[in-house]
Order: sequence, then structure tokens, then C-alpha cells
Amino acid sequence: MTERPSLDATRLGPGDAVLAFDVGGTDTKSALVDASGRVLGLRRTPTPLDPADPAGTIVASLAVLAREHLAAAPGIVPVAAGVSVPGLVDELTGVGMFASNLGWRDAPIRSLAEAALDLPVAFGHDVRAAGDAEHRLGAARGYGDVVVLAIGTGIASALVLDGHPYAGGGFAGEIGHSLADPLGERCPCGAIGCLETIASAGAIARRYSAATGTPVSGAREVLDAATAGDALARRVWDDAVEALAEAIARLVAVVAPEAVVIGGGLAQAGPALFGPLGARLDALLSFHRRPALVHAELGDDAGLLGTALAARDLASARLGGGAA
Repeated sequence: MTERPSLDATRLGPGDAVLAFDVGGTDTKSALVDASGRVLGLRRTPTPLDPADPAGTIVASLAVLAREHLAAAPGIVPVAAGVSVPGLVDELTGVGMFASNLGWRDAPIRSLAEAALDLPVAFGHDVRAAGDAEHRLGAARGYGDVVVLAIGTGIASALVLDGHPYAGGGFAGEIGHSLADPLGERCPCGAIGCLETIASAGAIARRYSAATGTPVSGAREVLDAATAGDALARRVWDDAVEALAEAIARLVAVVAPEAVVIGGGLAQAGPALFGPLGARLDALLSFHRRPALVHAELGDDAGLLGTALAARDLASARLGGGAA
């Protein structure tokens, strides 16, 4: 377990005290948020994986974390909790429909968590929570219609439409699994030519290694090689930018976002990504509303912050609001 300093106390602002859990396939981030909005005891712990009872085991670990957070902050009484998980998530029913890396199908996560934590639970999708946080607290403030992309090992995304996260019954936002090349690689999801097989940071490193026979540590190394004049690295990088620009252009034609917020490891390339991506997007669009391309602000904490916001929203709706 690793514990990190509290986030900026002004980030969440005053409201109800809540617990927040952002469950990932490898680690779970958790924290207690007090009535002033301070994020206390932010920590990262390994997510327990048990094929026999994946949902029950993970929820039981959240109860242990909750007790530890409360013991470390006596006097703070949370009135709700937030739990966000990856995969296909139906926020309305509280069901984790599918998560390949966690091993469940149709798991009643919200009801299990409410029983284990003895609190009302706001249950949601990790990337939609991160998108909501970027919209309310981060890079997408001031925009009503936003696409948030997290580009790392894969490509995850969230849609915020008219100021509200859009879930589509749990299926919306899978931009990484939109078609980019019908003759391309088979994706781990089973489809062929998904965007993330070309434009994710993981794909960039993998495709360069396959083309050269030389393993690389990540997309940054490929970009450095391209900048130094490596023609193969340049082709792999440009292919990724082209595929990403085409995917965003399709979104622009259908959803017309005011902004596209890009985070994850690939966004760390900065102008080397945003410059050519913006230029290629300009070339692809005609009458469309050209979205601002914005670097995400909240980083790895976005999902946890969005989960805390969802818990506070639930507390306000159920308990009439106010600080706990």
C-alpha cells in the first residue's frame, strides 16, 4: 500500500463527507473526503483478484479500507460512498455488467457495497467518473459538450453532453474500440482494427517493436526515435496521430463536442502530439464545430475525484445536502 499527500483542499470545496473508491484492474485508489473538501489519506492498494468470487472479494476489501480511513480520521462521519470500476457498467441498476480484468459478469456491485459499507453508494464507471471530474473541476470547465480521452495502454473515453455524463446504458464511450482499420490487428476485445490497436501508447510501442525487432519501453521512446530521424518510428507515430484524428473527426461530425480533453500517458508528449493532431483535425473538418484540444489537468486522480463527486451528489439527493 502507498499513501500520498492530500490533494489541493480547494479542489472539491465544501459539502458532505464521503468515502471514495476507484477500483482498477491492478490497484484501488481510495480516500476520505471531509466537509471542507480535503481529500484525506489518499492511498493506492493492490486490487484483490479472486476468480471464485471476484465482486465479493473486492467489495470486502473496500470495507477494510473504509475502516482504516475512518480510524485515521476520527470525528469525520461520511454519509455516502462512491465506488467506480472499469468495464461495462450500468449506473442505473448498480450492476457491473462485464469486466474482463476483474473477472465478473452481471455483478450487483452497488448492493454488495451498500451492505458492506453500511452507506448509500454511488456506483459508476471509472472513466466516466474521471470525465465528470475533468468537466467539473479540471480542463473541461466551462464546456457543456466534451469528449475525454485517456490514452495509455488502451484508449478509454467518456462523453459529457449538455453538462452531464452520457452512459448509453453502460455502453457509451468505447472510442478505443471504434473501427480504425478493417484490415488491421485483432484487438484483445475480439474485433479487428480497433482504434487502440493503432493509436494507444501501448500499440505505438508494440507496433514499432514488431517492425524493427527491437523492444522499446514505451511510446516515448518511439517518439524520441522519430524525432531523431528514424523513418519506421516516424511512420508508427504518424499512423497513430492519423487514426486518432480520424476518430475525433467522426465524433465531431456526430456529437459536435466543444472540447476534446486528452489525458493518459500519451498526452505527456505535449506539443509533439497536440500540434500534429490539431493540424490533421483541421484538414479533416469542413463546416463542423472545431473542438478545442485540451490537455487533461487532474491526471491519475481524476477517477477518484469524480467518484467523490458522485458520492456527494447522491448524499445531496438523498439527504437534502449540506455539510456532514
